[in-house]
Amino acid sequence: MRCDGPLLCFGGPYSNLQALQALLAEAARRGIPPGRMLCTGDVVAYCADAVATLDLMMASGIATVMGNCEESLAAGGADCGCGFAAGTACDRLSRDWFAHASRQVTPRHRAWMAALPRRIPVEIGGRRLVALHGGATAINRFLFASAPEAALAAEIAAGGAEGVIAGHCGLPFSRLLGRRLWHNAGAIGMPANDGTPRGWFSVLTPQGAGLRIEHLALAYDHRSAARAMRQAGLAAYEAALASGLWPSCDVLPPEERARRGQPIEACDLRWAA
Repeated sequence: MRCDGPLLCFGGPYSNLQALQALLAEAARRGIPPGRMLCTGDVVAYCADAVATLDLMMASGIATVMGNCEESLAAGGADCGCGFAAGTACDRLSRDWFAHASRQVTPRHRAWMAALPRRIPVEIGGRRLVALHGGATAINRFLFASAPEAALAAEIAAGGAEGVIAGHCGLPFSRLLGRRLWHNAGAIGMPANDGTPRGWFSVLTPQGAGLRIEHLALAYDHRSAARAMRQAGLAAYEAALASGLWPSCDVLPPEERARRGQPIEACDLRWAA
């Protein structure tokens, strides 16, 4: 994927049709076509509208990385493939939404998910990046902003590029490691555990010999998305769409757990040569 203009990145539509519709409207407002948009996976997850969200993604033609949810659904798996420890809250809560999604998707959707690439090379602003889901070494590896520098550096090296555009963890952040970059645009379909109902996306814009990286909030009709979840019996994550708080923080490291309920601010930074 080669970009000569701004690239809009996002992760985790999570079966949230209203969030994906709002993102596409925002991209159109910014003059960014689907050919310069990138999804880091987990099109299907917590919310109610797996089929409608998949249909919209498939029709859009947006470059999409396979997430662990797509991998598992395509293979007819028994769970979401997140790697949650057995018996944890995340493990228990995931069973209902995964079963709901698995009942909804058709063989046509599973075939599309099975054909998704696990990595997408990206050339932008004279930089070589690779888009993937969790980590380069494991599709379901959780890597947060507080991860040790050595862990992120090793994953970037395994990706074979100067930087990584990742998803999976659900929280937006960018970290510069010398001349390398780890970038997570966040997720649009579920709040960032920051006490607000917003989703998150990013825009990477070539500037001179580097990139401008903007982390941006997405407002959308979360009430309608929550209503659809309530009607589908997906109560565990329904409340999170309004409260902005995850029902379980099992996967979070201590630093991210301590920031629960603290609103994230939009920001931008430069990745210079």
